[in-house]
Amino acid sequence: MEKGKIMKNLGFGCMRLPLLNKDDQKSIDMEQVCKMVDSFLEQGFTYFDTAYLYHESASETAVREALVRRHARESFQLATKMPTMILKEEGDLEKIFSHQLEKCGVEYFDYYLMHCLNQENYELTEKFGGFEFGVRMKEEGKIRKLGFSFHDTPELLEKILNDHPETEFVQLQINYIDWEDANVRAHACYDICRAHNKPVIVMEPVKGGMLANVPDEAEKIFREYAPESSAASWAVRYTASLPGVFMVLSGMSDYSQLMDNTSYMKDFRPLNSEEMQIIEKVTDMINASIAIPCTGCKYCVEGCPQNIPVSEYFKLYNTFCQFGEKSNSRANYKGFMDNYGAASDCIACGQCEEQCPQHLPVMEYMKKVGETFDTER
Repeated sequence: MEKGKIMKNLGFGCMRLPLLNKDDQKSIDMEQVCKMVDSFLEQGFTYFDTAYLYHESASETAVREALVRRHARESFQLATKMPTMILKEEGDLEKIFSHQLEKCGVEYFDYYLMHCLNQENYELTEKFGGFEFGVRMKEEGKIRKLGFSFHDTPELLEKILNDHPETEFVQLQINYIDWEDANVRAHACYDICRAHNKPVIVMEPVKGGMLANVPDEAEKIFREYAPESSAASWAVRYTASLPGVFMVLSGMSDYSQLMDNTSYMKDFRPLNSEEMQIIEKVTDMINASIAIPCTGCKYCVEGCPQNIPVSEYFKLYNTFCQFGEKSNSRANYKGFMDNYGAASDCIACGQCEEQCPQHLPVMEYMKKVGETFDTER
């Protein structure tokens, strides 16, 4: 990045890259990703966010091929994350970090995070000295800024920031639906970061795509005020308007999404008071229509003994609740049966709930999905 150049506040999230086969997370459409990366940089955006486990561990390699090997290192900032949830023994930190440098094809990371800290993952991070390792890597010039992504209670966030004042930033899930949500508690977590004077990176501003496809009534309100603005633009601008937020990540799944996001973030304009009132009204509408507040992160899917595509079923269920039989959700559900377990195959082992960053009662919701779609079994 050119010296003195201001970094634009939209980041390219590499968790939901375009796929050649929607059932294969490793089948990344590299031709389209390269096109997206080039356009992103050409428009003055420079921040890219990946992680060791994204796309079944294929995301970092895709970033190397599309970004690192094709563009000058000083032209972008790269962030990745230590997968705290898979730390098992001494030496894992060094081994994984070294592998990440190799996978990404870089000598240093501009931003490095302890990934997905909740109570369990924080205990693992502390057990193996994750923050101390991060500080050491920073001293060696392999990390420029050290932080963590967070999915738990404000009380735990307060503890982590008190325990580790060396933290330079925090990545939080914030969007207008989760702002006052009793499970996510985004507002309270944000306030704690502000109190500790920690800059915030926002993840899931569009809540896994949910806020890009709002109910018709909500869409109408948005369009009446700003006919040319997408529903997603309202969600991204909402988070970028918060004081202390220096980066908003968008997991852009195709070129059209990228072009939409960059169109309104090139010359960012914060929401005004009237737009904030519209957001409040839409929030009430959406909360009344969402059956399962899943973001589609797929953390729950890996390791499911019944091979149930949990997040996909939740998406179909939400669509069915909103639009009924005309949604074609029932037919799409049956389409999964050739390769995956049914919702009613769930044995309630609980591993999905342990992995869920939203702390959702996944097993309870799975019963509802089964009761809706497995009626003919």
